[in-house]
Amino acid sequence: MNADSTLQVETAADPVLARLVDQVRGADATTPLCIRGANTKHFYGEAATGDPLEVSALAGISSYEPTELVVTARAGTPLAELEAVLAEKGQCLPFEPPRFASAAHGAPRGGTVGGMVAAGLAGPARAAVGGVRDYVLGATLLNGRGELLSFGGQVMKNVAGYDVSRLLAGSMGILGVICEVSLKVLPVPPAQATLAFALDQAEALRRLNDWGGQPLPINASAWRDGRLYLRLRGARAAVADAQRRLGGELVQPEVAEPLWLGLRDHTGTFHTRALAAVEGGQQLWRLSLPSTAAPLPLAGEVLLEHGGAQRWLVGHLPAAEVRAAAAQAGGHATLFRSLDKSPGVFAPLAPPLDRLHRQLKQAFDPRGVFNRGRLYPGL
Repeated sequence: MNADSTLQVETAADPVLARLVDQVRGADATTPLCIRGANTKHFYGEAATGDPLEVSALAGISSYEPTELVVTARAGTPLAELEAVLAEKGQCLPFEPPRFASAAHGAPRGGTVGGMVAAGLAGPARAAVGGVRDYVLGATLLNGRGELLSFGGQVMKNVAGYDVSRLLAGSMGILGVICEVSLKVLPVPPAQATLAFALDQAEALRRLNDWGGQPLPINASAWRDGRLYLRLRGARAAVADAQRRLGGELVQPEVAEPLWLGLRDHTGTFHTRALAAVEGGQQLWRLSLPSTAAPLPLAGEVLLEHGGAQRWLVGHLPAAEVRAAAAQAGGHATLFRSLDKSPGVFAPLAPPLDRLHRQLKQAFDPRGVFNRGRLYPGL
């Protein structure tokens, strides 16, 4: 059976998929498409353009094998729904994707599986457990020609197309419509504890790097306003031993849980204040730096995560100054939230990387119909 025959069989049994294929095949250079699920990440990336391509109806968990630690879900599946099913079996998405609640389709809801992969964003545990792409085993993609392509599989040993599946993480939908994703999941750790320390930013970074070289079950960290928080997760004995070794102040669960959830979903004090500042004309930057980098000489409110490798900055500084400081420290800066995106959202690409991005776009979406310009202008 050839690829077109396979697509006909797939769409004949799935009217939602058939509608998407028809809309993609009917699009052209003058009518680009903007892929949309719950629309919770509309603020992220360059401005969306084109007619909406709704994928929220392409929802549901296709298969789940708890003993194999693998789940397959369609792109429009709400993250809340997927995580509830995993929780029943004591499992989770360990990279803690932010859910960004919205009021899409007339009712409050969080993000979707497809949006999670397309944006490639992870939460507080990112430095300890890896990011979204590290858990993608396989994916089905509807490309710019209206063809349904499958990559990877549903088990770790199946590596056919593995890297292509991971390529979709953070692609912002410019390569095609993610229709279905297979993900590795993990058991929920049996124990956790949160510790707090009164430290300035430089000392917090020094401690984090020192602890990072030790066999400690540090799962997440956050520093803000002279206060460093550590989340320990793992075996009960390991967590208890780390508490004794590290000291600090034990944060009670009723305080710790909202803290980490706020950091994950950007609903805590820092991000709430950052959003208000953005509405007032400031910018929220996300800086990816070596964890050993010293505090940057940039004015603004700062939040450190991921052992110091992710640093949030709220302020009103020229983009060139922020990006130059990040580059000098060995990293890069992303304009995460701003009313003015004219400086460009993502760090400019070196010519060889820019060429690769454009070649990939041409291969998957030769007519340029998907999320045009959402990642970089002209892509």
